[in-house]
Order: sequence, then C-alpha cells, then structure tokens
Amino acid sequence: MREEIREVAAGVDDARILAHRPRKEHLDPFRPYHHLHEEEPGADGRIRRVNTIFLTNRECPFRCVMCDLWRHTLDEPTPEGAIPAQIRWALERLPEADVVKLYNNGNFFDPQAIRPEEYAEITGLLGGFERVIVENHPRISGDRIFDFQERIAGTLEIALGVESVHPEVLPRLNKRVTLDEIAATARRFRERGIDLRAFVLLNPPYLTDPAENHHWCLESVRFAFEHGFGAVAIIPVRTGNGIMEVLEAKGAYVQPTLSALEAVFDDALALGAGRVFADCWDLERFVGDPATLPARRARLERMNLEQRVLPR
Repeated sequence: MREEIREVAAGVDDARILAHRPRKEHLDPFRPYHHLHEEEPGADGRIRRVNTIFLTNRECPFRCVMCDLWRHTLDEPTPEGAIPAQIRWALERLPEADVVKLYNNGNFFDPQAIRPEEYAEITGLLGGFERVIVENHPRISGDRIFDFQERIAGTLEIALGVESVHPEVLPRLNKRVTLDEIAATARRFRERGIDLRAFVLLNPPYLTDPAENHHWCLESVRFAFEHGFGAVAIIPVRTGNGIMEVLEAKGAYVQPTLSALEAVFDDALALGAGRVFADCWDLERFVGDPATLPARRARLERMNLEQRVLPR
C-alpha cells in the first residue's frame, strides 16, 4: 500500500508504464495504419479539405502517462523508404485536399522515426498542399525542422502537446517538459514563420475534481493562445494503455463525461482567441445515454467547422 501511495503522489516512470502495457498492434511498416479525409476551418474562417495520414513509424521516446498512441508504432527504427511509400499509398486513395496532416504518434523530427535523408522525397509528394501539419515534442528541435520547412511549398504547422498548465499535473505526466520550455519552443518556431497548434487534455491523470478539470483545461487553452498557438485541440483523456487503468483504480484518474467536454468546448470557443476543436473520436466512451450521442456528436462536429457555440 505504501508503494501505491508513493506512485500516485509522484507520478509514474517509464518502467512502470511499460510494465502495464498490453500488446502492440501488428503493423506493416510500409503502410499507414489509418488515413481519412475531413474538413477544418482555416485561420481565415474558410473551410479547408484535409487529408490526414497516420504514419507507421518508430515509437516516441517520451512515454507520457496518458498516451495510448504507442499501440500503432514500431519497436525499431523506421525502415528505409517506408515513410515515402506510406504517404504515396495513402494519397493514391484519398481525394484532393488543401491541407495534409502527417501524424506519426510521436515526433516527426525524430530521425529514428522519419529519416531526414528522405525529406526531399517526402516533400516532393506534398507539393500540392498549401499547409503541412506534423506533430512533435517541444524538446525535439534542431536545424532539420527548418530544412524540412524550406523544402515544402506551403506553410508548415507543428502540433505540440501542451497537455495541462496545472503546476502539479504536467510534471507528473512523464512528458519531461516544462511550460517555460513549451513557451520557448513556440516562440522560436513563430519567429521562423512556423504555425502552431496545441493538444490540451480534459481530465488528465492526477486531477479528479470536475470543476478543477474544467478550469485547468480552459486555462491550458488560454496559455496556448497567449503564446501564439493558432489552434487548440481539446482531447478527453481515456483509458486503454494499461497504466491509466491502474491510476483509475487508485482514484488518481476520473474519466471525463461528454457533458464535461461540451461545457469546456463551449467556454473555449467563447474566448474568441483562436480556433478550438473538440476531439470527437471515441465519444461513445463518455456518454451516459447512448441515444443522445448522434445529435450531440453532430453538434460538436458542426461547432468544429463553424467555430461558434450552438444551442444544446
């Protein structure tokens, strides 16, 4: 019992996270594990067509407590030629679009995940897009980011995990980054003409009071906009990675409700500080009455597009 109390109080480390993991999915390293076509408003309010490709690549070296994206990653460095092959394969099956998201469940600029020597081939496949959006850890930087930026025809946008500005939560997420480091990275990217979006958590582990979860999620959205992020995605935290089930059983995590997501999304949009998106994946996990889900999902998706609060 003493060890359990210590674990909840101090957070968990890589070893504890790995010990509770279920098995990974079996993946083909030359195929993206998912791809889809969607729509999203740009900064000017006009709707953009977006092709999103979920790349199969090496696992992120940062093992955040709440993350379950590692399930669709490789244990070894990404094979030579795999990423261009995946992008080519997906684009052959997707319709025309204005924007492409290359989401790789980690860090696009980790050379073990995306090979820098393949940037020329990758960017050659992206010539028709006005914007290229990738995701990256705030602590992974270097000239290769600006090399990639110079190679693409459109604007580069990098999504960073802000997660939570709660002073006790962020240090315990095993993300190994501070708010000062996030702010400094954001400033450095903006100075080089790179646009930013933030991932913000609703109901992160170690924060269990509903009112506090609402407050700190909204404060995290404010932080992102105050530091130059042009868009924020609110992600309701879910179980499914092993360690989150442990924390839930010990009372260190409470699953968010759909009502909580609706409420914080309403308030974040009402700030009028920038684009805010509610993550609508897997909403059935958070709804009390399944019969209400279709209408509520449709409302959130419409608000994502129109960027205004609609009647419940």
